[in-house]
Amino acid sequence: MDILRLKNMTFFGYHGVRPEERELGQRFEVDVEMAYEMARAAASDHVGDAINYQTVYEAIEAVVTGEAVHLLEALASRIAETVMKRFPAQRAIVRVRKMHPPIPGFTGCAEVEVVRKR
Repeated sequence: MDILRLKNMTFFGYHGVRPEERELGQRFEVDVEMAYEMARAAASDHVGDAINYQTVYEAIEAVVTGEAVHLLEALASRIAETVMKRFPAQRAIVRVRKMHPPIPGFTGCAEVEVVRKR
């Protein structure tokens, strides 16, 4: 199976448990990996035979900038469900990172990963 990856997509959203996260919002990064058969697209060199990654980006953007959720797990699951519903991938791996979680002294990011298969 061939792989399409989109990495480090950055969006602003209002997701989180704390009221200030939901009011002020913050930056999220998303990676998606989609497994599908690319032979037809490779042979035709026609975007109509491929998964158009601009369309994938736009679908993910709509989820992240849309309805707020409390948990990264819920956000990643919504993205994965959207990708699997809209595109002919056999498998999708979605990683969502909250770049600056409001934890005193924590300077890293929080990340979840979900995997969905047909």
